[in-house]
Amino acid sequence: MKILLTNDDGIEAPGLWAAARALRLAGEVFVVAPDREQSGVGASLTLHSSVRVNPVLLDPSLDGDGSALYPVTAYSVEGTPGDSCILGLESVVGGVDLVVSGINAGSNLGWDVVVSGTVGAAIQGYVRGYPTIAISVGAVTNPQFEGAARLLHLIGRQLSERPAPSSFFLNINVPSLPLERIPGVRLTTLGRRSYGESVSEEGTGPERRYWISRNRPFSGEPKEGTDIWALKNNLVSITPLDINLNYQGQMTELESLLAGVPFQLLGHRD
Repeated sequence: MKILLTNDDGIEAPGLWAAARALRLAGEVFVVAPDREQSGVGASLTLHSSVRVNPVLLDPSLDGDGSALYPVTAYSVEGTPGDSCILGLESVVGGVDLVVSGINAGSNLGWDVVVSGTVGAAIQGYVRGYPTIAISVGAVTNPQFEGAARLLHLIGRQLSERPAPSSFFLNINVPSLPLERIPGVRLTTLGRRSYGESVSEEGTGPERRYWISRNRPFSGEPKEGTDIWALKNNLVSITPLDINLNYQGQMTELESLLAGVPFQLLGHRD
C-alpha cells in the first residue's frame, strides 16, 4: 500500500508519528503535514499566495532502520491541513491507496467536524476518490495514542489484504484510555454540537479586539448511537461521513413559501 498521512496539529505532533509507526506496518507512508499547529481551520486553503514544501529529517527509528517495515518519507508544508493533503496528492506524492489525517489530540465529534482541520484535510482525499480516515483521541492533555494507533494498524492491514471500497470517509474517535479499559467499538452517526463558542474582549475604542474560543461544552445527555454518546461511554466511535449537502426534506414547504416568486422575479412563468 501507499499511504498519505497528514494532520492539523503540525509536523512535530506526537499523534502524527504514532500514526506513521502504525501505518508503516501496512505500507509505504508519506507524511505531508503543516509546519505548525492549524487546529480549527476546517477545510480552508491558501489560494492567494504560494506555499512552500520542505523535506523533514526523520527520527532514526523511522529512517532506514533495516527492518522489514515499510519506509517513511516526510515533508512539512507552510500552509493549512487542506493545502498539505492537496499538495501531497497532486504534486509531492501522487496517487495513493489510503489517506489518513491524524492522530489528532482532542476529539472531533458531531457538527464540530465542520471546523476541524483534521477532517478538513481528510475531505481533500475523499473528494479525489481515495479511501480516507480522520482519526482523533478524546483528550488534549496527556493524550494516549496507543489505542488509536493500534486501530489504524488493524484497518491498514485489512485494506492491504482485501480491495477497499472505491471511496469511503471515516471519522474515528478513540477514548484516551488503555485498550483494556475500552469496552467496545460502535458504528455511529454524527451528534449535534459538542462545544460552543464564547467571545471575550480586550481594549477600548479602535484598539478593541475580540477573541473567539471554543470552550463551552454542551451539557445534556447525547442521543444514543451518536459519536458524542459513544465517546462519553468510553467506546470507540467510527462514523461514515459524506459531504453531500443536498437536503430534500423541505421541498414541499419551500415550494409553498416561494409560490409566485418566480413570476414576480422574471415577469413570466418558467
